[in-house]
Amino acid sequence: MNGGADMGGMQGFGPVRHEGEHEPKFHAPWEKRVLAMTLAVGATGQWNIDMSRSARESLPPPQYYAKTYYEIWLAGIEKLMIECGMLSAEEIEAGRMLAPPKPLPRVLTREAVPVVLAKGGPTERPSDQPARFKAGDRVRAKNIHPAGHTRLPRYVRGHIGTIELLHGVHVFPDSNAKGQGEQPQWLYTVRFEGRELWGPDADPTLSVSVDAWDSYLEPA
Repeated sequence: MNGGADMGGMQGFGPVRHEGEHEPKFHAPWEKRVLAMTLAVGATGQWNIDMSRSARESLPPPQYYAKTYYEIWLAGIEKLMIECGMLSAEEIEAGRMLAPPKPLPRVLTREAVPVVLAKGGPTERPSDQPARFKAGDRVRAKNIHPAGHTRLPRYVRGHIGTIELLHGVHVFPDSNAKGQGEQPQWLYTVRFEGRELWGPDADPTLSVSVDAWDSYLEPA
């Protein structure tokens, strides 16, 4: 969606500042707890990873821009847990449980965490459908503006790029985020030249590569 999270190519936000090779993984102890909570509630199976991303990116822009990285994660799981009936807004405000807990189909134990993290969540799926494009093909990113989750950055929409790589068939995040099924599609890496995206004043040596699902693209 065209929300606060889709900041690529926008002006006025300043540079992304790298803290250096010794940047800490967490900047405060509470951030570790938010990561742990995200893993724990996600493992219950009440939503998928694309629903989780959608919950974060659908925060109103004033809220999104005012929050830090892990504050956004916390807001996302609060939203999902309310929608699934795992807690209420009143319980968040009170900071304690006000109703009996909802029975859950799965619980992530501490001992299982290393195995679960090592396993990850593979998204590649088998398919007998041939790829529509091949490396070197010129394609145009469709000028779409969906109301829901999408992985096609706004700044490449309507622009022409070149297929660099084919990654096989993967879960389509736009449908998966809406609970409409995985609907796997071919996934490509598409390279866009800087001047194609930002005009003649852009750095001529600049290019941007974007992973794009088949339905995002059309022949150029």
